[in-house]
Amino acid sequence: MNVIKVTNENELMDAYSVRKEVFVVEQKVPLEEEIDQHEEEAAHFVLYDGNIPVGAGRFRIVEGKGKVERICVLSSSRKKGAGQLIMQAIEDYAHSQDIHTLKLNAQTHAIPFYEILGYSVVSDEFLDAGIPHKTMEKSI
Repeated sequence: MNVIKVTNENELMDAYSVRKEVFVVEQKVPLEEEIDQHEEEAAHFVLYDGNIPVGAGRFRIVEGKGKVERICVLSSSRKKGAGQLIMQAIEDYAHSQDIHTLKLNAQTHAIPFYEILGYSVVSDEFLDAGIPHKTMEKSI
């Protein structure tokens, strides 16, 4: 498996296809909430297994911190290290942008995954698209 930073429209469509499958189809998030006003300013990442897109994520700089968003992996590729590959690529990119603090809004079921990667919960639980989340941060 290989993670790339999106550089063209085809790669972006691959990232969107994974996001739509995971968030819109599987988790029932409305499409208009999943694809939002921050798409153009974000750096997008897509994970390929061979030439098949199986994971995605995006990164933005918000108030001087790196914001990790839309991390997702197709169900067929979970529990194989795919999420860690995406997170490492985004963290490497953030570091290259001289960003030293990352934050993300984790679905509560995913908190243990992010804790293994060194993130800590910094908020109370809140709903986003009807799904319970907590904000997490990590210094890099």
